[in-house]
Amino acid sequence: MLKGIPAILPPELLKILCEMGHGDEITIGDANFPGNSLSNRVVRMDGHGIPEILDAILSLMPLDQYVDHPAMLMQVVPGDRTETPIWEEYRQILGRYEERKADCLEEIERFAFYDRVKTHSYAVIMSGEKATYANIILKKGVIK
Repeated sequence: MLKGIPAILPPELLKILCEMGHGDEITIGDANFPGNSLSNRVVRMDGHGIPEILDAILSLMPLDQYVDHPAMLMQVVPGDRTETPIWEEYRQILGRYEERKADCLEEIERFAFYDRVKTHSYAVIMSGEKATYANIILKKGVIK
C-alpha cells in the first residue's frame, strides 16, 4: 500500500500511468466498448464505473494544458435518442481538477473515436460502466 494513491487503481494501471508521457492518451471504456479489439494494452476494472475511475486517475494525472481539448467523448450517433447524463458527472469531476472545467471536453464522432483509440491510446481501461456513450479519452499533461 502507498499513501495518497486511490485504492481503486490496480498496480497494473499505476504502472501504465507512470509509463505514459506528455501527450500520451488513455481511454476509459464502458462495458460495451471493444477495448481488446482496439488495443494490446487493456486493464480490466469490471467492478467499477467510469466516474470513480476518472476521479481516481485525475487525482494523479494532469491533463495536457497545451491542447484545447485533452478530454474526448464519443459523440452520440445522429438519430440515436440515447441520453448521456453521465457526461454531467464527468463535467463535475473535470471541474475539480481542470482549470478549464468542462471546456476541456470535445465530442468525437463514433468511428473517429474508435480510430483515435486504435492509433493514439497508450492503453484502454475496460470498466463495468453500463451507461451508453460513456467512453472517454484523456491526454496526459505535464506536472509543473
